[in-house]
Amino acid sequence: MAPKKNGNGKHTSMLSLEKRSDGVAVIRMDVPGESMNTLQQSFGEEFGQMFEELDQSSDVRAVVFTSGKPGSFIAGADVKMLGKVRTAHDARELSRAGQRGMDRLEAFRLPVVAAIHGACLGGGLELALACHGRVASDDKKTKLGLPEVQLGLLPGAGGTQRLPRLVGVQAALDLMLTGKQLDGKRAKKIGLVDEVVPEAILLEVACGRALSLADAKATDKKRSGFDASKLADRLLGETGLGRRILFDQAKKKLLEKTRGNYPAPERILEVIKTGLEKGMARGLEAEAEAFGELVVSPEAAQLMNIFFATTELKKDTGVDDVNVKARPVHKVGMLGAGLMGAGIAYITSAVAKTPTRLKDRDDKGLAAGMKYVGDIVGERFKRRRISANDRDVILARITPTTDYSGFREAEVVIEAVFEDLDLKRRMIADVEAQGHPEAIFASNTSSLPITRIAEGAKHPERVIGMHYFSPVHKMPLLEIIVTSKTADWVTATCVELGKKQGKTVIVVNDGVGFYTSRILAPYMNEAAYLLSEGVSVEKLDGALMDWGFPVGPITLLDEVGIDVGEKVGKIMLEAYGDRLIPPAGMEKLVADKRFGRKNGRGFYRYDGKKKSKKQVDDSVYAVLGVQPKSEIPAHEVAERCALQMVNEAALCFGEGILRSARDGDIGAIFGLGFAPFRGGPFRYVDTVGVLEVVRRLENYEKKFGRRFAPAPILVEMAQSGLTFHGERRAKPGVVGQNVATGAARLRV
Repeated sequence: MAPKKNGNGKHTSMLSLEKRSDGVAVIRMDVPGESMNTLQQSFGEEFGQMFEELDQSSDVRAVVFTSGKPGSFIAGADVKMLGKVRTAHDARELSRAGQRGMDRLEAFRLPVVAAIHGACLGGGLELALACHGRVASDDKKTKLGLPEVQLGLLPGAGGTQRLPRLVGVQAALDLMLTGKQLDGKRAKKIGLVDEVVPEAILLEVACGRALSLADAKATDKKRSGFDASKLADRLLGETGLGRRILFDQAKKKLLEKTRGNYPAPERILEVIKTGLEKGMARGLEAEAEAFGELVVSPEAAQLMNIFFATTELKKDTGVDDVNVKARPVHKVGMLGAGLMGAGIAYITSAVAKTPTRLKDRDDKGLAAGMKYVGDIVGERFKRRRISANDRDVILARITPTTDYSGFREAEVVIEAVFEDLDLKRRMIADVEAQGHPEAIFASNTSSLPITRIAEGAKHPERVIGMHYFSPVHKMPLLEIIVTSKTADWVTATCVELGKKQGKTVIVVNDGVGFYTSRILAPYMNEAAYLLSEGVSVEKLDGALMDWGFPVGPITLLDEVGIDVGEKVGKIMLEAYGDRLIPPAGMEKLVADKRFGRKNGRGFYRYDGKKKSKKQVDDSVYAVLGVQPKSEIPAHEVAERCALQMVNEAALCFGEGILRSARDGDIGAIFGLGFAPFRGGPFRYVDTVGVLEVVRRLENYEKKFGRRFAPAPILVEMAQSGLTFHGERRAKPGVVGQNVATGAARLRV
């Protein structure tokens, strides 16, 4: 890397030094060729050399560490670097090197203050924690956190030890176990930063604070923000009993959420506890050991794969032609003010910051939609996530209407009306007649083929699917569906709009159920079979949660609506035949008017009583005509459902519904909650082995029939040694190159 020049100091590749006339040395970090600062492998050496020079400088009284990049402090360690680590020993040494650098910073003879603007995450926050003071900007871009747990890791440069000593155990656990990020004001509230100021004066305030610390000749502890008189309170009691209660409760809550599938959170608890009970040195040793083990764990490998996939998707335009550009969208029209329509209107206004015209058939529907938006905005204001001005601006961007006035300026119109084919076609005709002359019409349908919706459209090339997930403002995925006629510029424009709405976007080809609804259908259908075989609701939901899903299939059916599930099931059955035939008796639920949570009658009880755990409505078994006495092992319960989803994903891949296995993994994880630590359906097949997956499917096929018949692409891959990821990867939409398709089987 070519050295970078600075005003009057040292030349380095990523660090520059400026000595001010007031005695403050300002170190700026600017990784060449990158939009964000990340800690590279060479950082430690350069950092050490910089402080070696400062240690010898008699004209320096204090140091301020900041960023030379606009809008970015340090976004953490380079994940690609971590992904290349092959042994636990190498990972431990990486951690110990980071710890030594932070120890040296904390023990430096002069006060060091971090001036933080932009992302201060992971190793970036660990560096700030080792400084003797921290000043943050009040800008929305400024976020502080330790998100390593989301990659299956823990902070490895002293963060597990310094954070609880600065902000207290409870606040530290909340940050490290969730990976949440705080803005400057919330960081100051818990004591993570000392001051929060406008970005325009950030450097001057940080320099002033550094000089004040130098003048006070503060001890290392005081300069680090510690107050010995309050330390016992922050650590929630120095007694063994208080600490034991705290960590026991934290572990209990943790396991309720992770079901023991994620080792990183448990190791975080252990390492923090070790440091508090046995001292900083032992805590750092435990941190390095745990970091080494986690970096090479299979869970971290899959979570890092997800990170790389989502990073790639941020750059993906959704089309193969690099010359195709998205067109600007100045206004969005929204048809339907129900929960989905109002949710889409909210993210378009609040996140994409785009004016939205919200239409419904009457004032009552509009009022309900605007109230839904208002409740979301009001809650964010109440929690001080947004200002009063932000709240008013978000609401002002959404204008309600019962006609098509204002749609003439909307380049994109999204519909979220009832799943009625004729109604959706009428919507297209109305928009073509009264909307923007080149309006894109996007359907939020969850199952109807976009090709059929576009039949009769004057411009089918401008009809596309934009499938959001409920609740829209919380679910991260947007599934965009294209037909053979959809224009590339239309796809690119909708992908760009989805990204601006804050979504992770995948593009799939058209078909009944597209990708996510299609792979969910056999999963839910198998759950119904297990119920009919006498598996209890609790065992069924519990088995799938233990396998890695955030909620069980029966809970999900109650939430979506049993009646909705029945309608979608019929559509899927018509399209895909006997492998999606439901078990006898499930229709009795709808006949008994059991629609789920929405009418308070489903598999679970919704009587308004507050309980720590939902209670099953046992009367549902009588309706189904079954007794919950099955002895099917929990692992078999989970495997039968999960393999149905995996096999259907492979069918989608083989038929060309998916553009890549990457998109299929992300769609299943972000849209349906497929276990992240398993990497998605395609990573799961690669990990277990396609030969083994085919063997398991064929065993179940012998017992239960065609619904477990392996996807032809899996059979072909088992014979040819292909995988979904890696160097010898299979191509989507290409089946039959090595074996005959259809009835072909690999008997093992």
